[in-house]
Amino acid sequence: MKKVKIEQPKFSREMTEGSFEEIYGEEPELTGCMVANAQAEEAAIERAVFSKVIFQNGQFMNSLFERIDMVDVLFENCDLSNVRFPNGVIHRAVFKECKLVGTDFSETHMSHVTFQECAVRLSDFTDARLKHVSFKDASLKGANFYGTDFKHVLFEQCDLDDVQFKHMSLKGTDISTCRFDQLHVNLESLSGCIVSEEQAIGFAKLLGLTIKS
Repeated sequence: MKKVKIEQPKFSREMTEGSFEEIYGEEPELTGCMVANAQAEEAAIERAVFSKVIFQNGQFMNSLFERIDMVDVLFENCDLSNVRFPNGVIHRAVFKECKLVGTDFSETHMSHVTFQECAVRLSDFTDARLKHVSFKDASLKGANFYGTDFKHVLFEQCDLDDVQFKHMSLKGTDISTCRFDQLHVNLESLSGCIVSEEQAIGFAKLLGLTIKS
């Protein structure tokens, strides 16, 4: 499997205890703190800045974080279902054991981001830019990567069933350890993708080829 080097978040040695309520000031910013058990459902915040922040057991469902800037951030066991991050920037971040069902990352720029053991079903990455991004043991059933720009993206032991990979390139992307019954993908997108032998046979059948043993 091709190795994708992902930089990890960098945190301060001494983290203060923070509250999500601090984000509602004139300058929406959280930095150098640990926020536990945040309750921020249906929040609507524009141009927020999260820097060197750890979120644990937070509830952020149905919130809007437009043009967010996140660097060195960890979300652990958080519910971000149906959260919208349009036109955001996410750098050196980890989503661990999080629920991201229906989460909107459209037109977001991501670099050095890890999704580990997360439910990312029905999430939307339309026209996003993903560079050095890793999905590990994640469920992405029904996710949409239409028009997404991939560079050094890894899918490891993921559920990719019913995922949309059209009008983008999977060249150099390794999906050989992943499982799926069907993918929405065109031949141009699939060119250069790294697949297992079993997957290759399945794709050949989709192209109308008859496999002779």
